[in-house]
Amino acid sequence: MFAAGTWQRSWEKLGAHPDVQEGVNGWHFAVWAPDVKSVHVVGDFNDWNPTANPLSPLESSGIWQGFVSGLVEGDLYKFEIETNDGRMLYKADPYGFYAEDVPGTASRLMDLKGYQWGDDAWLEERRAHNHMERPLNIYEVHLGSWKRHGNEPQGDPDENGNYPGPGDPFPAQRGTYYSYDDLSVELVDYVRDMGYTHIEVMPVMEHPFDGSWGYQPTGYYAATARYGTPKQFMHFVDACHEAGIGVILDWVPGGFCANDEGLATFNGKMLFEREIHPNWGTHKFDFGRGEVRSFLVSNALFWLENFHADGIRMDGVSSMLYLNFGVDDPGQKKFNKYGTEEDLDASAFIRQVNAAVGREFPDVMMIAEESTAWPLVTYPPEEGGLGFHYKWDMGWMNDTLHYMQTDFPWRPGNHRMLTFSMMYAFNENFILPLSHDEVVNGKCSLIGRMPGDWWRQFAGLRTLAFYQATHPGAQLSFMGDEIAEFIEWRYYESIEWFLTEQFATHARHQQFIKALNHLYKNEPAFWERSYTDDGFSWIDADNSQQSIITFVRRGEDPANDLVVVINFDPASYEQFHLGVPSEGEWEVIFNSDDPEYGGSGYTDNESYMSVPYPWNGRENSLTIALPGLSGLVLKRVGPSTFVPPAPKRRLTAYTEAPITDPSAAPTKKPAPKRSAAAAKTTATKASTAKKTTAKSATKTSAAKASAAKSSAAKTTATKTATKTTKSASTKKTTAAKTTASSAKKKTATAASTSKAGSKSAAKKTSTPDSAK
Repeated sequence: MFAAGTWQRSWEKLGAHPDVQEGVNGWHFAVWAPDVKSVHVVGDFNDWNPTANPLSPLESSGIWQGFVSGLVEGDLYKFEIETNDGRMLYKADPYGFYAEDVPGTASRLMDLKGYQWGDDAWLEERRAHNHMERPLNIYEVHLGSWKRHGNEPQGDPDENGNYPGPGDPFPAQRGTYYSYDDLSVELVDYVRDMGYTHIEVMPVMEHPFDGSWGYQPTGYYAATARYGTPKQFMHFVDACHEAGIGVILDWVPGGFCANDEGLATFNGKMLFEREIHPNWGTHKFDFGRGEVRSFLVSNALFWLENFHADGIRMDGVSSMLYLNFGVDDPGQKKFNKYGTEEDLDASAFIRQVNAAVGREFPDVMMIAEESTAWPLVTYPPEEGGLGFHYKWDMGWMNDTLHYMQTDFPWRPGNHRMLTFSMMYAFNENFILPLSHDEVVNGKCSLIGRMPGDWWRQFAGLRTLAFYQATHPGAQLSFMGDEIAEFIEWRYYESIEWFLTEQFATHARHQQFIKALNHLYKNEPAFWERSYTDDGFSWIDADNSQQSIITFVRRGEDPANDLVVVINFDPASYEQFHLGVPSEGEWEVIFNSDDPEYGGSGYTDNESYMSVPYPWNGRENSLTIALPGLSGLVLKRVGPSTFVPPAPKRRLTAYTEAPITDPSAAPTKKPAPKRSAAAAKTTATKASTAKKTTAKSATKTSAAKASAAKSSAAKTTATKTATKTTKSASTKKTTAAKTTASSAKKKTATAASTSKAGSKSAAKKTSTPDSAK
């Protein structure tokens, strides 16, 4: 099975394990080292004597094994390998469970059995729920620099008493590491309080150089001894689970360290590796060898089974998938048997390990750091996919950071960088990463990329975090970003926690991230449908001139729908219009511009009533106050209490009949004097134009009004005719009352007649049957 690449539990036999033979306690050793002269075990127990404890070959498998008595847990050891050309190599155990403290390079004897786990309830909850329908907000942590004890430089100074600083290739370590036990308390409590759902631990596998951040390992089966023992790391994971926090391990199957004590040229020539990476100098695994596949598939299952990890993030997937990744010289490029650049062995291995994890741990998540357009990364192998659950959305990260560091006047021209991610957002299951890679190597910190003065930089950073949290997909952020560190990440010293103690702006930003995390976790619309297009719809994606985007996030229950408004420009608006998915009272449940978070307090977190006024292609809309450089989340909390205003009273001639005689139209200036006969003609024409059941009554009223020959009618004849026309359109009861009033008061002025007609027309009563 080992040579075939199908031995998935090879750690149970290879390496060093407690054993009893013929009643004698000791340890059994086994190592894969084919095509060599001899293999010996050397260590503390035999004073590193190269001939004291030889191992025997196991047939033709290339595996050497043997039993050594009298050893105790914690003893240091290595394998001494004699190559065919006579060289002596001293190698750490590839399957060693524990390692010597750096700078030492030996392995330590360790029995992993015996730890009493207390996370049964967590594991049962994990099995009961689909992680793709749960919140996923990851806090990426480098255990060696999250916090440290003290800040004193470590090591020896130079002749002038100075220690290597940030500009040196090997800066001096500042302070001492937190242990796994320290982290089990402080880190766990912090992450729980801040509202993150998972911790992603940067590679914890043993590695010789701190400056590699763990990405050049030598001990794939050993939790680094920098912070304690393997069982103390188990306790750390256990504490996370007890606090309701998942643990994702960063895994590096793409390549390993070139150091002599590691896997590099293990038997004097390339064994685990196929070639050296042209950019990184690491040794790339030979995925075509069955023994290598057995080693790596077993390794993934080892961490899931023995350390109860909840997920694995596979580093450098792109470098594995492409034969020519990092190759710039066309003459050095290679192609597979089909003439393409796909590494067929690597893609087969990736599918194999994902399938193995899926069978053994179906509730564990597999995450790909894949930076190209390779298709179907998060699709099952039977559909042509690679079998991951999630993929880092590097396109979103690059476009968003480019946009955010663009100065405000130029953002309208770059608006597409904000919205393009939605063109492919549901092609894969994406995680939006703002990882360690974005705050190192001269890229600057996140807040250092924000344009503008101090206030605008903090407001911009809040807007960036808000956009990440509300965008479809899961999210990952790196330690230190939550306190707005201005310096880049430094692996050799602690995060600058003093910032939150000495500067209110940094403390408020930390509170903002905490509130945002809890908002995300408490609102199902942000994660129930985060990977399907029915969980998102644009309200307005194209408002480039104002640098504003608006959209809707949806969960399973429509009552949980959220409206999101993000303003990427410093301009504020007292009245900003936007369409909403339904009528109702919409309350601002989160405002990144709140003074509590360092915002301006431009507006209170108030409620807005929708109005049935179409906007953004929707039947209902709101008019809200929108601060500059801010994000708002609105949620429907009840029906709208909006009452349409009463219609304005207008002349019947405008609403119900065309004006055939322009001279009859009312004007703001006094009308010229006209005869009673003209008034009669005008009223008759208007009455004819309106074909209603009140037609005969209108004519009678107009005739009687014309017969009343008052001397006062000379001054307002036209006005009288107009008012009479409106009176004619009223119900029969109103018309009758108007006629009787005119008959009784023949001597009244035309102005009085007009006033009476206006009052009659304003009445909205129905017509009695007696008047019909």
